[in-house]
Amino acid sequence: MKRVAGWLAVVVGALALTAALAFQFMPAVQDRVFAAGARQQLARESQLPTTDDALRVLLCGTSSPLPLRQSAKACTLVIAGGQLFIVDIGPEASENLALWRVPTPKVTAVFITHFHSDHIGELGELNMQGWAQGRTRPLDVYGPAGLAEVVAGFNAAYSFDRQYRHAHHNHGKGLLPLAAGVMIAHPADFVQPGDIPSGRTQIVYSAGGVVVTAIETDHRPVSPAFSYRFDYKGRSVVITGDTVFNAGLARAAKGADVLVSEAQVHHLQNIMAREAGAIGQTTLASVLKDTSRYHINPVEAARLANQAGVRELVYTHIAPPLVFGFLKTPWLRGVSAERPEGVTIGRDGMLITVPLDGSAVRFDQLEG
Repeated sequence: MKRVAGWLAVVVGALALTAALAFQFMPAVQDRVFAAGARQQLARESQLPTTDDALRVLLCGTSSPLPLRQSAKACTLVIAGGQLFIVDIGPEASENLALWRVPTPKVTAVFITHFHSDHIGELGELNMQGWAQGRTRPLDVYGPAGLAEVVAGFNAAYSFDRQYRHAHHNHGKGLLPLAAGVMIAHPADFVQPGDIPSGRTQIVYSAGGVVVTAIETDHRPVSPAFSYRFDYKGRSVVITGDTVFNAGLARAAKGADVLVSEAQVHHLQNIMAREAGAIGQTTLASVLKDTSRYHINPVEAARLANQAGVRELVYTHIAPPLVFGFLKTPWLRGVSAERPEGVTIGRDGMLITVPLDGSAVRFDQLEG
């Protein structure tokens, strides 16, 4: 038996060596291997479920502006009734969507919470990718006052790119139509810059059974800033964007199944500020310290979830970044006393499924 196993090992080794040499020195073999791999990759289907039995949320970016290699900036995808909606699209998020084979040409609309760069940095890229992959209509973008200027800026910045790609790829067949390569802004006018936040709400989208409500929230000095509530067939999710704790948001989130809330641990952020100052990085130290004034902390987010009566609280926009797993302990300090269960720290690729029949919320993980 040992002799047979030994001969088999020799034969397998010889075949592997032959295959390696053939690939190394035979272009035809190289091309066939590449073609097989390319087809396999291109044929990969989206990891998003397509059945209309749930309201689903995919976290496509969960980090704060501080860099974290394994995590993109703010981005949340909502799937309901065959429609795809994106809330914020920060740097690196469009790469995540591509790796998971999310069909960006099918994105129905983008909802912007506010205009900090980590929430809008890849708006132009998302728009271009969807158009270059076959979208045949402009991309609708919703957000607070000021949105028209922001969208116009991205449209202008990508104007040469659109012309180049159209010239490269049109081939006289109407591919990549220029009229479809732009974004259309739909600013909500019920809140104006400088208004004192009072928790006002307005339905900004309603189609195919999906109702999206913009919620005025408090991220001052950023004004206005929104959270969004998505309702579909009796199920609902609220995505906070950046905010401090406020009663208006608790009222608007009442009864939601899932609250996806940003959170920053202020005492850890302040430690980072102190250490930055100690090594002479004074500007960074000042910025880090300032952020505690306009972000909710995990305990406050838990209190918000309790007041709203939501089933599940999911943290996103994680600050400071959880570069090591054991940092979850100080990051979650005090949360269990406020909310003993129904709390999850989000991560890129987390898929949250809210069944339409009201059964338990499920958590899965997409792979890149």
